[in-house]
Amino acid sequence: EKLAVDEQMVPFKGKNRLKQYLPGKPKKWGYKIFILAGSDGVPHNFEVYKGKAVQPVDLQDIGVSGNIVLRLSQRVPTPLNYKIFFDNWFTSVSLIKTLAQQGIHCTGTVRSNRLPGVNLISEAELKRTGQDIRCWKRNHLVCSEVTVTSVSLLSNYIGAHPVTEVDRWDGKNKKMIKVPCPAVVREYNKNMGGVDLLDSLTALYRTKIRSKKWYHRLMLHIIDMITVTAWLFYKRDSNNTGMKKEEQIQVVYCRKLVSTVAEEYNKKRRRGPTTPIPVPDVHLDATAHWMVMDKKKGRCKVLECKGTPKAKCQKCGVHLFFTSTSNCFMRFHTE
Repeated sequence: EKLAVDEQMVPFKGKNRLKQYLPGKPKKWGYKIFILAGSDGVPHNFEVYKGKAVQPVDLQDIGVSGNIVLRLSQRVPTPLNYKIFFDNWFTSVSLIKTLAQQGIHCTGTVRSNRLPGVNLISEAELKRTGQDIRCWKRNHLVCSEVTVTSVSLLSNYIGAHPVTEVDRWDGKNKKMIKVPCPAVVREYNKNMGGVDLLDSLTALYRTKIRSKKWYHRLMLHIIDMITVTAWLFYKRDSNNTGMKKEEQIQVVYCRKLVSTVAEEYNKKRRRGPTTPIPVPDVHLDATAHWMVMDKKKGRCKVLECKGTPKAKCQKCGVHLFFTSTSNCFMRFHTE
């Protein structure tokens, strides 16, 4: 029911025309993706920014930012009163009206220059008069301005009332104080962080690979999002079935532990046939072990060595690393 539209950065510093620079983001260089996600972080639709986009003929053209919301919200069932939240880069009066005509509720922060014919009281005037909230209504549109954070919000289904009180830190007096909080602000703060939650979970264990192929970064990011989505589904289903959090953590820990043990056990194995290692009575007899050069490289049979030399033992038939700093040939035939 509660959805959010926001942008996400895919870190990338290679050469590609799709790369963007956003100085306000933690990862300033990369691909920009617009995502429609639920308040629980599950993505439902996304669009990679490619520059100027062509609006479908069945959708209204209300500007660049508004068109993105309309395209992403095509998957939202109408008219079932779903609710979409977005920031001031997307919000406009035309977008609010268009979504209202489709039966979709929406709320977003808005810039004062996107409210034609509306003269909101300035922040200085509100502070001087001691007022906290000012509302403006016309055609079922409600805009509430809060002087605590100097934010204006536009909505087609919720207004300033009922006004509740919340605790905020007063830096001047060094104590917690009660401040009025309109209903539209409370609803926006509660449901706007879905895309940020998805971005945070994806960044924790991002798949890292060095590649010159520009599409590798996008494909790996999509795989990461799929993995995070599966984890969110698992957590949701576990909570719905009454599974305790301790049991959920234990299941994930055991899976990770088994995977780690298996990797350690098979770390010297590879796909395909491997060269058999002779029995100790053969490779430790110190007789007729001559080093020869093979045409192809092979993995060194000493456990700690990760080299792939061409040198091999003529009698044992296994590849062994031999350099000025590492003499696996001698270790293999003496230890």
